[in-house]
Amino acid sequence: MVLKIRNVTKAYPGQTSETAVLRGVSLDLAAGTSLALTGDSGSGKSTLLHLAGALDHFDSGEIEIGATRLSGLGDRHRAALRRKEVSLVFQQFNLIPSLTVRKNISLHARLGGRWDAVWGQQLADRLGLSGLLDRYPEQLSGGQQQRVAIARALALRPKLLLADEPTGNLDETASAAVMELMLELVRESGAALFLVTHSAAIAQMLDRQLHLKHGKAA
Repeated sequence: MVLKIRNVTKAYPGQTSETAVLRGVSLDLAAGTSLALTGDSGSGKSTLLHLAGALDHFDSGEIEIGATRLSGLGDRHRAALRRKEVSLVFQQFNLIPSLTVRKNISLHARLGGRWDAVWGQQLADRLGLSGLLDRYPEQLSGGQQQRVAIARALALRPKLLLADEPTGNLDETASAAVMELMLELVRESGAALFLVTHSAAIAQMLDRQLHLKHGKAA
């Protein structure tokens, strides 16, 4: 399994065990498969995604990425794990304004020591970015920026790809097209995809769905 989450709980200051944002959530995710996480606003979707990406600490339970348990990792080792094994795609894109599209795509993979120029070019071609590589993020539309963020995430060839509403800024038709391509590229790269979405149509495109309600898997 690429991702194992076992009975994870998480409470923020002022929350009790009864009102914790996550209360005993468990799931498994294998290489080459995809899971959509759905739920109402405030149900804990993004919190669980951030915990799975070693961006935050959980209170109890365990999360494993490959053979690595997150509970005992300090910040430095968590950063190293994200740099080499985990990629994230957020709705806000988080592109570097001072870097060209080409350099944005290669950034994470270069930091992780896993940049493959051939794979990077293939991603650019298939995501419709090959004619935009020398532009800067401010020169792109929202949809183009979103595709750059997806290319950057996949360029690492991560074990685990985390995505929080990755097509939230696109219309329904464009969203479905980008998701189809994203799922195809995930299968080819062997990554596991863990995706948060509010869209039932997007969720149904993935292999499995998990619904959160009041911090629990419903």
